[in-house]
Amino acid sequence: MTDEQHITVRTQGGWVAPLISTVLTLPLAFFALIYGMLSPMACDSCSDAEADRFDASFGTAFTVLVCGLVVALILLVVSWCLPRRPDRAPSRGLFALLAPVAVVLDHLLFSGLLDLP
Repeated sequence: MTDEQHITVRTQGGWVAPLISTVLTLPLAFFALIYGMLSPMACDSCSDAEADRFDASFGTAFTVLVCGLVVALILLVVSWCLPRRPDRAPSRGLFALLAPVAVVLDHLLFSGLLDLP
């Protein structure tokens, strides 16, 4: 097979891994973002000292959450944008797998950085 013929060969079902990843990643990211946005309500009845500690940790934690969700979105877009050629199938699968994993790890990192009362 020449290089020209190799480029035109498309993998059947090359869209399956990105589709499954999309179905998992977008709802996970949505709920992680909602959890992050609603987490300041956990400190509504805190004392002043607890509220100050929480506020100091929340700014950093929320920034990390948003940046991690952007990384997950980039991984998802890359999994869709890679060519559907047989030599790119492992890369497509890897990026598709990393997107929801990135959301879960990002949420765990957010929860670890947040100083809840």
